[in-house]
Amino acid sequence: MRRAVGGQFEAVGKLENYLLRSLGLGKGDLVVDVGCGSGRLAHQLAPHKDIRYIGTDVVPRLVEGAKALTMRDDWEFIVVEDIHIPCADNVADFVAFFSVFTHTTHEESFKYIQEAARSLKVGGQVVMSFLEFRIPCHWETFMASVNTQAGGIWNQFVDRDAISAWAVHSGLVVESFFDGDKGHIPIPEEIRWENGMCMKSLGSLGQSVAVLRKR
Repeated sequence: MRRAVGGQFEAVGKLENYLLRSLGLGKGDLVVDVGCGSGRLAHQLAPHKDIRYIGTDVVPRLVEGAKALTMRDDWEFIVVEDIHIPCADNVADFVAFFSVFTHTTHEESFKYIQEAARSLKVGGQVVMSFLEFRIPCHWETFMASVNTQAGGIWNQFVDRDAISAWAVHSGLVVESFFDGDKGHIPIPEEIRWENGMCMKSLGSLGQSVAVLRKR
């Protein structure tokens, strides 16, 4: 189940958690985790009893696994079949899209951003990771896709201008962009990846990150 979300379950989950913390995640906040998978982020948030959480995914088995892993009966884990965030208007503090827009069309991504804007409180934040051609290691990912036979994993790339346009047309403003190959997440512990790579002080997800805020 942990491999189903691309590996690095512990390392990436910790980084996602610390990223949200650095952006102000605190007591009583509601996190909507779109594409929650088998609970990579949820596993890190679960010990914090004062965090509210909704996790969604299109794969029922992953949603079931995430729910079992976190053992949080007060949290919601929901299987979705379309582009919809199952929560009321103006209630969420954070809507996270980690490794979601790397596998959706631009039209689908824009619809998700609109749904996030509907769900967020004023001042709430969208946190999204994405692949872009300007980052050398992302180009390597693209070339790997070029050299892969049909039927392999589909990786979508997004331009920052597109994200800015989606934000404007959804009532959001771009707070910041972070390069995927540069440390920007404050981490209070040493994080070791499965390949032996070790991050200290500042970490990164590998994918770039955009932070959007609701006006």
